[in-house]
Amino acid sequence: MQTITGKQVLVLGANSDVAKEAIKLYVAQGHQVVAASRSTNELNRFVATQIPVPAQVEVRYFDATDFDTHQAFYDNLPAKPQIVLYAAGFQVTNDEALVSWPGTFQMMKVHYGGAVSILNIIAMDASNQKLERIIGLSSLSGVRGRKSNFVYGSTKAAFTTYLAGLRQYLSTRKITVNAIVAGYIRSKMTAHLDLPESLLLEPSYIANAIVHAPKRFTIVPGFKWKIIYNILQLLPESLVAKLP
Repeated sequence: MQTITGKQVLVLGANSDVAKEAIKLYVAQGHQVVAASRSTNELNRFVATQIPVPAQVEVRYFDATDFDTHQAFYDNLPAKPQIVLYAAGFQVTNDEALVSWPGTFQMMKVHYGGAVSILNIIAMDASNQKLERIIGLSSLSGVRGRKSNFVYGSTKAAFTTYLAGLRQYLSTRKITVNAIVAGYIRSKMTAHLDLPESLLLEPSYIANAIVHAPKRFTIVPGFKWKIIYNILQLLPESLVAKLP
C-alpha cells in the first residue's frame, strides 16, 4: 500500500466536475483529500472507480446551505486542512432567477453565504498553523453586470470580493488566497445552457489551474478568457449595456 506523505486537502462542493478533476490531481501528488458534498453516494462511486488509492480520499457529507452544521463539520474533520478548495456551485437561468426567488436564493446561499460561513470558520481557526492556501472557484460572470446573467453573476462577484478581502486579512499569516475566475466550463451545471463551443473549457483544464495555482490572487484559465476578462474590465458602461 502507498504511504501517504502529502498535504491535507479539503474540497468543498466535491461532486462538481471541476472538483473531481482537482481531486484526481491532488491524489496524484500524494495528498490526502477530504471530499465533501451532499452527494456522498456519487462521490463514493467516483472514489471507488477513479481513484487508484481510495484510502487517499475520505468522503464526508457537507451542505453549503446548512450554515448551522458548518462548525461541527469542521470540528469533526479527520485532520485540519492545509489546502482548501471551495467549488460548490448552483445555477438557474437569469429569466428563472428574476421570477423565482427559491432559485435566486439558492445561488446566493451556495456561492456566497455558504462560502463565507465555512471559510470564516476555517480561516479563524488559529490552532491550524498549517493552513497555507484557500482557493475559490468563481466566474467571469461576476466581473461586470450583464443583462443575460446578472443575478448569477452578482453571487459570484460577491464571492470574489470576499476572497479578495480574506486574502488581505490572512496575509500576515502567509496564507495564500486565490480566486479562479473561470469562463464557460463544460459540465453538468452548464449542460442545459446554449454556450459557444469555441469558448468551452474542460473541467480538467480548470482543475489544473487550481492545483497549480501561483501566488497571485486572480487566475483566469485560458488565453481567450484572459482577453475577455481584460476587455470586460476596460469597457465603458455604454458598451457593456450592449452585450448579451
